[in-house]
Amino acid sequence: MEDNGDDSLYPIAILIDELKNEDVALRLNSVKRLATIALALGEERTRKELLPFLNESNDDEDEVLLAMAEELGKFVPYVGGPQHAAALLVPLESLSVVEETVVRDKAVESLSKVGAELPEQTVAEAFIPLVKRLATGEWFTARVSSCGLFATAYPRATAPLRAELRSLFGQLCHDETPMVRRAAAQNLGKFAETVEPEHISRELIPLFQDLTTDEQDSVRLLAVEACGPLARLLTKEDSVASVLPVVQKFAQDKSWRVRYNVAQQLYQLCEALGPELSRTELVPAFVKLLRDTEAEVRVAAAAKVSAFCKLLNNEAVISAVLPCVKDLAADSSQYVRSALASVVMELAPVLGKAATIDHLLPVFLSLLKDEFPDVRLNIISKLDQVNQVIGIDLLAQSLLPAIEELADDKHWRVRLAIIEYIPLLANQLGAEFFEEKLGPQCMKWLEDQVYSIREAATHNLQKLAKEFGQDWAKDHLVPQVLGMIHNPHYLYRMTILVAIAALAPVVSQDVLCNLMLPEVVKCARDKVPNIKFNVAKMLERLIPLVDSSVVEQTIQPCLLELNEDPDMDVKFFAKQALARCGEGVTVQ
Repeated sequence: MEDNGDDSLYPIAILIDELKNEDVALRLNSVKRLATIALALGEERTRKELLPFLNESNDDEDEVLLAMAEELGKFVPYVGGPQHAAALLVPLESLSVVEETVVRDKAVESLSKVGAELPEQTVAEAFIPLVKRLATGEWFTARVSSCGLFATAYPRATAPLRAELRSLFGQLCHDETPMVRRAAAQNLGKFAETVEPEHISRELIPLFQDLTTDEQDSVRLLAVEACGPLARLLTKEDSVASVLPVVQKFAQDKSWRVRYNVAQQLYQLCEALGPELSRTELVPAFVKLLRDTEAEVRVAAAAKVSAFCKLLNNEAVISAVLPCVKDLAADSSQYVRSALASVVMELAPVLGKAATIDHLLPVFLSLLKDEFPDVRLNIISKLDQVNQVIGIDLLAQSLLPAIEELADDKHWRVRLAIIEYIPLLANQLGAEFFEEKLGPQCMKWLEDQVYSIREAATHNLQKLAKEFGQDWAKDHLVPQVLGMIHNPHYLYRMTILVAIAALAPVVSQDVLCNLMLPEVVKCARDKVPNIKFNVAKMLERLIPLVDSSVVEQTIQPCLLELNEDPDMDVKFFAKQALARCGEGVTVQ
């Protein structure tokens, strides 16, 4: 068994050659195949040969190191399982101190994965010493990386080690390098979730308060992210005493980025504090954010309007929030209006019918007529929320004229959004009302200049036929569709063929065979080859839907005729369709 010559070194030799190659793509590809190489080597040789080699190869291009950091996070099975996983800590520790941030972040992520699988004894002997080395490292990159590992190390540490880890984290929060304090602020909430409650209020809250008064904007804005987790972990009284004043202060911070983060995090704090305290303590802060001088802050706050209002009573929403909503609907920034439009419809169930009619309908109508397409799209996508509250009659009177206008919008994406909403609207309006108000528009879309609109219109007809049934489709869809099949423009004739194909599975056999199929067969004599080969493709789709007698008497003769067409594409699709007709057909 020992006499393997140099063959046993072959995978390592190949890897060495490839990682020394000047081609970055080749080196990157080699790193992405590390799992395959490890399988070839076996667990012991992976630990003793592959990992030491990788540890010495940490001066490569950033994209290669990034791939290496990612692969090593999945390597526990290849080194012999959790009992041998400590071998992975060495190369990952090297990667966690490199200069490039994305490589360090991925190395920390992989270290956390590996650390979570280590046995308790290995955590104490190898993982926690690694965290301590990084936390006290001379170069700031090591200290930055250490901040992301405390949440993994702390729950599995002994009581004395836990005290030491808390002390180390405190040092990182007061580090002289802003990047380290930033990393500590970013990971404070995650670390707090693993710490015992008595230590949170006694040790972590003072650190949190120090970070929130940091001179660096970037540190303060990341400290904001700890507000929600800390409020959930603390008692309500401690949250009010320690976290709430910070949020209220942050809502007026001199840096708009900090205020932006407050707007993003405020709802989490509301959940932790409960509705009563949210109404009394946080509504003023939220109103300030909705009226902030920076558009980016108003965008973040506007996106949280409906979620925030769900925690308030109607009186607080109407008196404090709705005036801001009305102002935001006319905001100078299109992005603010778009953010509001994406959530404002969700206020209808919160307010109820009367308040929605009095206060929200004017806002909806204003946003439906906004010059910015995304605003109109966001309103359209949530119309069902309003219908559930105010009813279809009022919806039709107030919003349908705006919807009809949008159906002809100059921006094709707006028209597309309306088409996609039509089946839901049809369900709410009922067949009779739909026929009168929106039916003609559905046919008009089949002749739109944009292909995506025509395609969506054909799917729309199929959904409408399913919604209202075969008899309705026979009376209101099929005649109108067939009446358009002789359009002078061949692209529109093709669209009608697609529409017929979409309707075929949802109409009755009688309608398909006696009304639709004859018109399709007539199109087989069209002068445009594209129409003829689409007829062949469509007939192939109809074969499973009709009786064999219809196939033999109508579809097969038509396909045989198309098979004699001089155009190669027409012949190809005709031959392909004939193959579906069954044996006994000889195709030349």
